[in-house]
Amino acid sequence: MSPEATYKPDERSKGNRLAKRTEYNAELVHGIINETPILHVSFNAPSKQDGPHFPTILPMLGAIGQYDHDEEPHIYLHGSSVARLFRLTANDEIPLCVCGSILDGYVLALAPFHNSCNYRSAVCFGHGSVITDADEITYALKLITNNSIPERWENSRAPATPAEITSTGVLKVRIETASAKTRAGGPSDDKADLQNPDVVGKTWIGVVPTYLTFAEPIAAEANKVKQVPEYLADWVADANSLNEQKAIDAVEGEGDHGGPAKRRGQE
Repeated sequence: MSPEATYKPDERSKGNRLAKRTEYNAELVHGIINETPILHVSFNAPSKQDGPHFPTILPMLGAIGQYDHDEEPHIYLHGSSVARLFRLTANDEIPLCVCGSILDGYVLALAPFHNSCNYRSAVCFGHGSVITDADEITYALKLITNNSIPERWENSRAPATPAEITSTGVLKVRIETASAKTRAGGPSDDKADLQNPDVVGKTWIGVVPTYLTFAEPIAAEANKVKQVPEYLADWVADANSLNEQKAIDAVEGEGDHGGPAKRRGQE
């Protein structure tokens, strides 16, 4: 997909409340999904019990990539090959919803009603099925591994053993529609509160930037490598700096939050 590519909204992905915050830009959607450490995947599983039929939701590791001659990117997810989701998709594809959310800050207003959060979220709707091609499985596992920690696949024992491949299921989700919703900027308060000196003189307002921070790597008991590898140390430092900057940029409505300061002050 080109950077300008968009998903066609439908009843599943169309933004209704605060629709101006909703975008269908594929690059934005993919970026949020790939940046979210843990994705949440929901589906409807058959139930033998009477009563309400509840949807199932699972936290999973995944990433978006485009394999070989595929015309469009797909979401790849991995988990235990004997898990229910992989049994359900073993012989057919099923409807799935994949969600990624990133918190960029707590927005504190004069009135609790107007407190909010700066965030980036993406929801993808499509159908998922288990992949069996050995080369694509390797591609997907490498993609997911390096999406979490760059260069980790190349700096680990490889290739995967037959037993590891057998015990690991890889799901490929064909994205049919998707949307991203973001919020950036400061608080939005009622005019009456802003003009009331008793209120503004007693209540601090602003944003607490929020971001994921990685600590210094701690060696395992069996570790024999004396120093933390350069690729890992550099990634920790770079990721911390980038995450902090994105959270700070969100206060001013800047960065990759779906647009410039046009979202400033929206709850």
